[in-house]
Amino acid sequence: MPTGLTAGLTAGEWEVDEKEAGRLLRDLISLDSVNPSLVPGGAGEAAAASYVVEYLRGLDLPARLDEVAPGRPNAVGVLPAAAEAAAEGGAGGEAGGEAGTDPFTVRHGLLLNGHTDTVGLAGMPGDPLKAEFRAGKAYGRGAFDMKGGLVMGLLALAAVKRSGARLARSVLFTAVVDEEYASLGTQDVVRRYRADAAVVMEPTNLALHLAHKGFAWVAVETFGRAAHGSDHARGVDAITKMGKVLVAVEELGRRFLAEPGHPLAGPRCIHGSLIQGGTELSTYPEHCTAQFERRTLPGEDPAVAAAELERICADLAAGDPDFKSRVTLGLVRRGYEVDRKEKVVQALAEATAAVTGREPGYGGSAAWLDSALLGQAGIPTVIFGPEGGGAHSSEEWVSVSSIVEGAQILAEAIVRLCSP
Repeated sequence: MPTGLTAGLTAGEWEVDEKEAGRLLRDLISLDSVNPSLVPGGAGEAAAASYVVEYLRGLDLPARLDEVAPGRPNAVGVLPAAAEAAAEGGAGGEAGGEAGTDPFTVRHGLLLNGHTDTVGLAGMPGDPLKAEFRAGKAYGRGAFDMKGGLVMGLLALAAVKRSGARLARSVLFTAVVDEEYASLGTQDVVRRYRADAAVVMEPTNLALHLAHKGFAWVAVETFGRAAHGSDHARGVDAITKMGKVLVAVEELGRRFLAEPGHPLAGPRCIHGSLIQGGTELSTYPEHCTAQFERRTLPGEDPAVAAAELERICADLAAGDPDFKSRVTLGLVRRGYEVDRKEKVVQALAEATAAVTGREPGYGGSAAWLDSALLGQAGIPTVIFGPEGGGAHSSEEWVSVSSIVEGAQILAEAIVRLCSP
């Protein structure tokens, strides 16, 4: 066991209470945190962030709210290193001690990151904010994505704190806003804080995910000529011109899926997301807009998506003098991959073996995650979280036992990374 652990525990022995896991999960699910950027009028993350801060303060840890946008705060807490804790005097308020001992502004040994926002509640049966426990699973909006991961991280901090472990490096915990839309929360974290490594606690079935895809949103407009629906000699149909683009995009997608792809994150892919055009049934439409999402691989420039669609449109224009279009690149996020040799990867792998007696699984995510922002800020990041399913769907669940086991693994990894 690392020398920082002084409470008489041996490797893999961490006290994590399944009842406490259930209570935290029930409480967090009950707090409506629908992202208002996704769902107009959504409640936002303030109540969930305040709950996290109060829990951390109940552990006698420094914790505070960082407002990222009006009414939308990140919850931030610190498990201090031994020297910092002594300077703090054990106070669990915002920040204390003399100048230079602020536990938030030091460079942290590890950052644990998760998000408090969820997608909307529409289409979910019963009360989606009332957690239902069946056969070891908790059901409700946010259970899987990703309040289960937040609970796992909170319990890991609690286990290390209660053990009496003396850390040489501090651990920063961030429960952030807006991951489901524009990642304002984690962008704020990388502006304010410094860390040597990070774990994003998205669900992975307790495997170590080392890579994930990026994405690009691209709009294509096709232009026709408005005319009476009977005037075929004058009218040019922008919608049927867009149809040619859709056919070409479908073929491009087939080619992507036939490629080997990334060994952890899978293949490139593209799909149409939204389409709008026309004014009325009896008029040739002069304008049509379709929006596409292109999933990119780690190391691939997302701007390539616009170039691909520009090439499609150029080819179509070469064969059709009436084809006119415009391509606009929108929001882009790069994919991410962490080197398996990084200390945080090794610490989690060793911790998994110590707690479970088995070697960890490795994988990647097809989705984009905030880990890319942390990686771009120079913080090597692993994705690691509990088991579950139903993200963004009508039935969302997380395994309570995997939250407990994941918390034990995280606690073990903390002392391996942050002990003297």
